[in-house]
Amino acid sequence: MSWWQFSLNCQASELEQIEQLMQDLGALSLSLADAGDEPIYEPLPGTTPVWRQSIVTATFDAATSAEVLYQRISSAMPAHLVSSLRQHSLQEQDWEQAYRQHFQPIQCAPDLWIVPSWSEPPDPDATIIKLDPGLAFGTGSHPTTALCLGWLAANGAKGMRVIDYGCGSGILSIAAFKLGAERVNAVDIDEQALCASEANLRMNGIDSERVSLALPEDMEREAADLLMANILAGPLMELADRFAGLLRPGGKILLSGILKSQLEDIQLAYRPHFRLDPPKSREDWVCISGQRI
Repeated sequence: MSWWQFSLNCQASELEQIEQLMQDLGALSLSLADAGDEPIYEPLPGTTPVWRQSIVTATFDAATSAEVLYQRISSAMPAHLVSSLRQHSLQEQDWEQAYRQHFQPIQCAPDLWIVPSWSEPPDPDATIIKLDPGLAFGTGSHPTTALCLGWLAANGAKGMRVIDYGCGSGILSIAAFKLGAERVNAVDIDEQALCASEANLRMNGIDSERVSLALPEDMEREAADLLMANILAGPLMELADRFAGLLRPGGKILLSGILKSQLEDIQLAYRPHFRLDPPKSREDWVCISGQRI
């Protein structure tokens, strides 16, 4: 079986019109992609931000000829968008197999691997995080997560009480447990992320009595030995005082989700409470660690 796909570029103000046009012409599915360089890293729950310029792709049944579909679409859409209209054929394939081939084990440190459930650990003697890709943020492939995992592998978490603030998929919580944490408070503003974290913790055999999963307003208040936050620079700056209050004196902090251009602002926000270590970087991203004064 095969389908026709038609894609075009449009502005955010034109998006609703184009989506409705494609639906009226019988599109089986619609997808959006960034047409520029305007990443949306982690939208807030209940929000649906769009790019200023998007690539809209519509899929149609191949029973209708491509020529007829092209004519119908191009004649119905605004004339200035016709030049961006592109057509290609989408062939049926084993999507599950393709999906699995795309997600292979990731080595985060010499003795730390992320391994999807369908793969064998490349090094059975290493610390293994079992994790399948899902809707919640965090599979280990992004530089921000990789930086945090590398820090945890180098420093460990033996006997620590840990807060994973903005837990996403729970990957950092799992890593902390695997590296010796006594207890972890996994916190997120998105209930879907908390559900994903719970499932992933269970898949890794972590005792539910050693973990607390909560929204920020419901989290445990006992002072932690380590607070990890792989979120965005804006919330990190807003939360600096609160994070300091959640750590015992001498406790450690690990911050990521920071672009190099944002580094100085983050350091300025945290220096009143922490002795900061030299930052670590990967690609355009930075990770900051430090100790509570």
